[in-house]
Amino acid sequence: MTAERSFTVAEDDDGIRLDRWFKRHLPDTSFNLVSRWARTGALRVDGKKCAPGDRIETGQTLSVPPAEAAPAEGARAARVVVPLTEEEERFVQEMVIERTRDAIVLNKPPGLATQGGTKTYQHLDRLLDGLAGDEGNRPKLVHRLDKDTSGVLLVARSARAAGHFAKTFSSRTARKVYWALVVGVPSPENGSIDAPLAKQPGTGGEKMHVDEENGQSARTLFRTIDVAGNRAAWVELQPLTGRTHQLRAHMAAIGHPIVGDAKYGGADAFLTGTVSRKMHLHARRLRVDGLDGKAIDVTAELPPHFAETLATMGFTVMDGDNMPMDTPDPAKSTEVKAKRVAAAAKTARKARKGERRSRGAPPEALRGKPPPKGKPVKGKPPRKAR
Repeated sequence: MTAERSFTVAEDDDGIRLDRWFKRHLPDTSFNLVSRWARTGALRVDGKKCAPGDRIETGQTLSVPPAEAAPAEGARAARVVVPLTEEEERFVQEMVIERTRDAIVLNKPPGLATQGGTKTYQHLDRLLDGLAGDEGNRPKLVHRLDKDTSGVLLVARSARAAGHFAKTFSSRTARKVYWALVVGVPSPENGSIDAPLAKQPGTGGEKMHVDEENGQSARTLFRTIDVAGNRAAWVELQPLTGRTHQLRAHMAAIGHPIVGDAKYGGADAFLTGTVSRKMHLHARRLRVDGLDGKAIDVTAELPPHFAETLATMGFTVMDGDNMPMDTPDPAKSTEVKAKRVAAAAKTARKARKGERRSRGAPPEALRGKPPPKGKPVKGKPPRKAR
């Protein structure tokens, strides 16, 4: 018979409920079994009887019955861990751009999902096993990026840190700056988009759309860094809320989809020439306070396809980094309300359709000037002489 097990409550678990401690450290042990151990006195804290709802403190000793006492039936299944290959461990280590006592900051590449799902077996959450410390403490996700979005992503090094950072992100005190290349040039070039978002019906929750009546509040600040004629604009985006696909849905709603974002921009999201068809959305910078109150302020390098596009268009990366992170003065920022967002998107779609219909027409017709005599516009009768 295996001897009784003994555990010391770590600092990260200070103040949590006893049943929560089991979920963190002995997930195979069901709540019913913990309750039974507590009722019979087999589970003790510092030698005293306890209840599953009791809160524990740093340094206390937990006396837990042997593992063999747990019945196989009804127990929670352990997380299946597939060991990482050397290549996978090297891959996730190369993502690290900063380490602090409480966090590890990564530069997530495009094409890597943050978490697993249906038919998604390779994802960052799995690779975090390669960042576990000497004590085996596996980092914990506290926020996420879309699969095709690259850039700064923070993971917590302890349960206590995870709680702190999760609260920071949910309360919107963390500041995030994204870079995006969008089709066309926004007008005005700087401002804010205030348009509620909801899941678009018929898409299984995989796509969002502007919904004034049922949508959740969503606000995005945008500033134009540089433009390539009327073809495209390099913009800085700061989400003030954290809705699903917020930046992608907002930019598409004002008629300027992010380059490479087929889900929200369709065929219009792709530029001709040598511009990559990958999505051009990058989490460039993150500023958040750590547990000790010190600011973590990290910048992530662009992925190759994005950097190449900026260079091809003659943009200079330094121009984007020189922009202040502080929120623009609302008095100087034009706010784009939901109705204006929808109207702008509709106008942009009509304009693009009009451009396609007008191909092949003589220049005079495109400029709205009357054609010269003897050269009638195709599809229209010639003018009668007065």
